[in-house]
Amino acid sequence: MSRALRVARSLRTAAARPARYPCSRLELKPPCARHYSQPTQQTSSGERDRSAVGVFTPKAAALFVATGVGLYLYFRYEKQSCRSKTERARRQAGRTAARRRSLHPHDTYEHTLHRKRLLGSWSLIYFGFTNCPDICPEELDKMSAAVTELDKQFGPVVQPVFISVDPARDTIPQVARYVADFHPRLVGLTGDYAATKATCKAYRVYFSTPPDAKADDDYLVDHSIFFYFMDPDGKFVDAFGKASSVEDVVARVQKEIALWKERRGRRRSVPPYL
Repeated sequence: MSRALRVARSLRTAAARPARYPCSRLELKPPCARHYSQPTQQTSSGERDRSAVGVFTPKAAALFVATGVGLYLYFRYEKQSCRSKTERARRQAGRTAARRRSLHPHDTYEHTLHRKRLLGSWSLIYFGFTNCPDICPEELDKMSAAVTELDKQFGPVVQPVFISVDPARDTIPQVARYVADFHPRLVGLTGDYAATKATCKAYRVYFSTPPDAKADDDYLVDHSIFFYFMDPDGKFVDAFGKASSVEDVVARVQKEIALWKERRGRRRSVPPYL
């Protein structure tokens, strides 16, 4: 057998034998698409499917904004309400404390400070100090303006009083110069630490002046900022804080004077200034 014939036979045998490693067509499947990359599904009418758009619709956005605005206004109202309640509570506390014991400055300061008797007239009394940068001048201006308005209606029936809570620095000449800048009838009282402490305790007034302070020391004074309204018998009537206006003070004093006249009537005990 020739060599060519053997090669041809070998080729025919190999072609008839099954392949040990059959080759098959490789089928590539595309990977699963993520949800956010799915094409927008449409209904038969051509509208987008809501499940594809999500829940944040224009209506939901409007509701979200309205809720946010409502919450903001609500918390703003609550904050303002809390401030008003706190101010009313502080004012009521001042009234309650002062009613426990009403003591005129004359009772404590008679021998050491000023001999002018305050009993027999209405009084507006403020506790402060002459080195106060802003609060004391503002409150004294308000009190003086109220007294000026009341003087026009009733005459000098209301006596304004300033009591110092800084005895180390507020000497009698210093206080005299200070009160002259506010009202011509404003009485200024000052004295030693013991007298100051006793009077502040009687009125339930807080002050933080160090007991051993000297005039040349550098210190701050914190104190209550109410001024007190007292009747001619030396009894507490009301207290006015920063939230009170000049009109509030004038209206309150007018009301008390009217009630005083009504109670006393034409009896001989009516004070001559009424």
